[in-house]
Amino acid sequence: MKFTADYEHHAPLNFGGFDHSRSFEDSRAVVLPIPFERTTSYVPGTRNAPREILLASGQVELWDEETQSEAYSRGIFTLPEVELPYNDIRVALDEIKRIVTDIVEQDKFLVVLGGEHSVSVPVVEALAARTPSLSVLQIDAHADMRDSYQGSRYSHACAMRRIVDHAPCTQVAIRSLCREESQAIPGLRTRVFWDHNMRQDPAWIDKVVASLSDQVYLTIDCDGLDPAIMPAVGTPEPGGLSWPETVALLRAVLSRRHVVGCDVVELCPIPGVVGPNFLCAKLIYKILTYRFAKSS
Repeated sequence: MKFTADYEHHAPLNFGGFDHSRSFEDSRAVVLPIPFERTTSYVPGTRNAPREILLASGQVELWDEETQSEAYSRGIFTLPEVELPYNDIRVALDEIKRIVTDIVEQDKFLVVLGGEHSVSVPVVEALAARTPSLSVLQIDAHADMRDSYQGSRYSHACAMRRIVDHAPCTQVAIRSLCREESQAIPGLRTRVFWDHNMRQDPAWIDKVVASLSDQVYLTIDCDGLDPAIMPAVGTPEPGGLSWPETVALLRAVLSRRHVVGCDVVELCPIPGVVGPNFLCAKLIYKILTYRFAKSS
């Protein structure tokens, strides 16, 4: 697919709030909004997340004081929202995989804005097909290792169970799972850093990095963060990562591994409360900053 012909329109919103100063071809990063929500099991609203993150991103300062750099200068191209009017979830996910394959084949750093966590499955499928040595780092409150949930193997509660079929995983800040998941995890390609005890080891971040291969994909479920800073999620859990912990972990991973893309999923915007939306936008810009500062 040629994105210049088929996709390079003015998207309703652009990440960072600025007009496209670069073409798709001339941008290092591509933002793909996927407002997909089909299997929500508690509070709905993740379909509104991509738009709210893009709106909030216009308020993020583009100069990063920590790295003394401006990631946007590498080019950040925002595609229009993916429309998925399919009743069959697997058909919808296959369409996401097709779009992602087109993007990554052009050597772009992919940023996916979900939507529910199910969208991560076809993204990893596409990336793993291109990068056989890929590993996945998941920040999440939930293990998401059920084989099926509410009659679907592609529920958001099964996202990582599908992903381990394509790449080994490292799971961080996990603090909610069922008996089935607990029994299955020892036999799956994953290493879990449990929220209740991982900080007892001062070197936990180094061990997370060491568990990953050289090529890494990041999947960040917003409920992996402490609800004190991230209350806008559909399935909240007490505990989780603070902002300094999250940034420290991402800094370590992005400086020591080659991160090929990321997603931020499961934001459930609260009307009138913009803090969580802004946090997601800031988090994405931090990822881009660390990624491009390393390659500068």
